[in-house]
Amino acid sequence: MWKLIRSNWPLVIILAIIGMVSLREIFNALNNSGTANTPVMAVDSSWVAPSLYTDNELKGKEREKVIYGEELIMHTSLYFGPKGSVATLTNGMNCQNCHLQAGKKNWGNNYSLVYANYPKFRDRSGSMESIYKRVSDCFERSLNGTAPDSNSKEYQAIAAYIQWVGKDVQKGQKPVGSGIEKIPFLNRAADPAKGQVVYTAQCQSCHAANGEGQLAFDGKSYDYPPLWGEHSYNDGAGLFRLSNFAGYIKNNMPFNLASHDLPKLTNEEAWDLAAFVNSRPRPKKDLSKDWPDISKKPFDHPFGPYVDGFTEAEHKYGPYQPIIAKKEELAKKN
Repeated sequence: MWKLIRSNWPLVIILAIIGMVSLREIFNALNNSGTANTPVMAVDSSWVAPSLYTDNELKGKEREKVIYGEELIMHTSLYFGPKGSVATLTNGMNCQNCHLQAGKKNWGNNYSLVYANYPKFRDRSGSMESIYKRVSDCFERSLNGTAPDSNSKEYQAIAAYIQWVGKDVQKGQKPVGSGIEKIPFLNRAADPAKGQVVYTAQCQSCHAANGEGQLAFDGKSYDYPPLWGEHSYNDGAGLFRLSNFAGYIKNNMPFNLASHDLPKLTNEEAWDLAAFVNSRPRPKKDLSKDWPDISKKPFDHPFGPYVDGFTEAEHKYGPYQPIIAKKEELAKKN
């Protein structure tokens, strides 16, 4: 037998290789058979946020402040919600419900640009705004509450954390993955009725049939935040603008299953879903002091008056191309 093998050694080697490859394929198939239909958390590769695990320069009290700031962003409701341990200031949502992964997720409304670009002039208030004003807006609009005092330990920790997250970004830079992506417009108005179909299929299992979300076991916070109703963001929040919300949805929802590189929804589904959610009832905010120069209102700001002749419904749902064209025409005249 050995004599036969030695005389046919090239054939033996080929057969051995074929056998090894076959065994590997069988092994991989067996390993993957139980996980082929198991969802895998989606991640992106662009802007890289700093990590407390690898940052050896941040030490002492400043490190403690940043750690506390991250905790406040992640679990805001435990400190400032209806059953908050520090004060009762908010609706029970967490900052990271809008700023995913504590403001460190690519295309998840992250904090990468904040520290480098504040103070800055914002048309919404018609004034120079500090980071404190920016944080206050989030508390008053997205959390539908009251901002903590600027001298408080908690605000100082939040500010330190935001500064740390953006420490490697220079003024004027815009890293890939920062903020919220502006996805292509539809050639029609966004349709809440179509969005309801998407919501039922893709969102209802987590955010519930009436958009009320799911409370955590402790009853102090949400595992999945409310998307409308008395405990959700008010109509002055950034995500109440459809272009912001549609981009946020497209790159991040369904939660942990979608990313910029691997979205689960089409652009059309994202726009329609945003339209449905933002058509539902939610708290109102006094916006009478917003946009003192009404010509600076964004194309999708849903409340008049306007200088362009379009209606509130058109500004809210689109189509947006005619509105933008009119704004550009008016800007040239001025």
